[in-house]
Amino acid sequence: MKLRIQDELEASALVPSDLLCYQLEKVPKAPTSTNSPQCPFFFPQMLTYILSFLPLSDQKEASLVSRAWCCAAQNALRESLGLRGICCISLTNLDGSPASHQVLQSVAHHLGLYLQSLCLGGGSPTEASFVALILGCPALRFLDLSGCNSLFTSGMLLAQPKTAQRVQQALSGLRELNLASLQDLTDLSFNRLSSCVPSLERLALAYCHLTFEPDPARGSIGPQDSSPSQLSFRNLLQFVKEQAGRLHALGLSGTGLPPEALQALGQVAGLQLQELSLHSCRDLSTEAVAALCHQQPGLTSLDLRGCSELADGALLAP
Repeated sequence: MKLRIQDELEASALVPSDLLCYQLEKVPKAPTSTNSPQCPFFFPQMLTYILSFLPLSDQKEASLVSRAWCCAAQNALRESLGLRGICCISLTNLDGSPASHQVLQSVAHHLGLYLQSLCLGGGSPTEASFVALILGCPALRFLDLSGCNSLFTSGMLLAQPKTAQRVQQALSGLRELNLASLQDLTDLSFNRLSSCVPSLERLALAYCHLTFEPDPARGSIGPQDSSPSQLSFRNLLQFVKEQAGRLHALGLSGTGLPPEALQALGQVAGLQLQELSLHSCRDLSTEAVAALCHQQPGLTSLDLRGCSELADGALLAP
């Protein structure tokens, strides 16, 4: 399991001389032993204070000295992260083990109030650990759940209304959500999660398995039409219609988007896309892309890499 934070902690100040002298006067003599090498003895609070000014690499080395130094290094890390106000964190290779659960608990407890960006991409956290983590991070603006299939395998994530309501309160300020490469994502689970992010502006569903109907723009669907076994473009289109006034970026790369689905997307009333990713959507037609450019004149970024069937007419559309 790896932990990556936005800033590397470095020593930025010296220990105040008056504090150092005062504590040194009260430090007892280190215990002597003829069988083991001697190591300095410090009060736990003093040792934590000293280690908090060291780089992460040195804190790690210090944690190997003894059990007391290990505890002090861990406390120094927690205090340093809190004082620096870490706002971006990436946790990879999470699983359902107690160790991973403890890591998520520590992140929520010590960093949750500061976090604005959280990446769990490719991990396998349990649903309970994930919910507990989110409830401890009320300031999130970006959440990456790409490849976290363990959260959606059972289809029960956020199934309890009270839990969903609390998560909605915690994610009320979320602006960007990455749900790429989720093979177990369905209409039902998507609707539960999307209902908790009312302020969403950017959504990524790259390489999710979307199903398409011949006429995706036909009529509207209600909650009773949400499929518990598949993720349909028709359901996604309904979400886009509901969020049209706020949604600015959409990632649908690798979903096999057909021309009629792209046309239906471009026709959504009130939708003003600025970014659209259609990488490797090889079924798209030149006419459909040209029509989209007319329907969404505010597009500033259109990713068509891997769409080898497109002619110059799509790229030259005004």
